[in-house]
Amino acid sequence: MGDEESADSGRPKLAEARGVESVYQPAEDSALLADAARERVNEGDRALDVGTGSGYVAAAMADAGADALGVDLNPEACRQARENGVPVVRGDLLSPFRDGVFDLVAFNPPYLPTPEEKEWDDWMEHALSGGEDGRRLVDPFLDGVGRVLASGGEALLLVSSLTDPEAVRAYARERDLVGERIASEKHPYEELVVLRFTQME
Repeated sequence: MGDEESADSGRPKLAEARGVESVYQPAEDSALLADAARERVNEGDRALDVGTGSGYVAAAMADAGADALGVDLNPEACRQARENGVPVVRGDLLSPFRDGVFDLVAFNPPYLPTPEEKEWDDWMEHALSGGEDGRRLVDPFLDGVGRVLASGGEALLLVSSLTDPEAVRAYARERDLVGERIASEKHPYEELVVLRFTQME
């Protein structure tokens, strides 16, 4: 088992244990967000796909006529997105970008609540684990997304019923963002929800 275990912990690497790559691949949540983004984006809009992974949501926005860009911290994700024809920046959430530049920002964050003792430190963990409350990256995204939105811009955020969408909306309100549910999809153990956020006037 030596080559299947991480050298430091003796546990199989998370990506190997789950039979997946080191980059999150499109699934039901990606499709729900991509459909919502495709409906909201306009020809010529400047659009950003945060945590782009393979570039699936960014590509959907580009297909709808947007000038779409991806951002991801995982270098392998950046490589895959580029191979899929998506311009991508390697960076952490919204930090690489200027103020007021995007008409639409989409984010499919890691939203699965995961106790700290069950987290494994690899790229797939970063793509899937939302921390104790599922909001490890949701809250920082909401802290900063208003800064990068152009006037009249909006943000689309995919969360799970396990992440408490109403608590997410309440957190956003404290940051002058108004949220509404615009799409949802029920699954056996959760409901996936797309929240749309705009800046308070």
